[in-house]
Amino acid sequence: MSDPVTLQKTALFASHQKLGARLVDFGGWHMPVQYAGILEEHKAVREAAGVFDISHMGEFLSVARSQNHFLTHCSPMTSRNWL
Repeated sequence: MSDPVTLQKTALFASHQKLGARLVDFGGWHMPVQYAGILEEHKAVREAAGVFDISHMGEFLSVARSQNHFLTHCSPMTSRNWL
C-alpha cells in the first residue's frame, strides 16, 4: 500500500472525486473502484455506457525534433492541449 500523499492522480481524478467515487490505491495511483454500488453500476452499463480511466496505463517519451507534429500524429488529439 502506497502512502496516500504520494499516490499519483490521473487527469480524471477531480471528476472521480466530484462524482463521489470510492478511490483506492491501485499500483500507486488513486483509482475509482466504485461509485453508487455494484447493482446500480451494472444497470447503468447495461442500459447506457461505462467508462474506464486508462490514463494510468502507460507513458512514452518523445525525443523527436518536431515533437508536437509526432505526438499529434500518434494520438487523437493535438499535443499542444496536453499541458
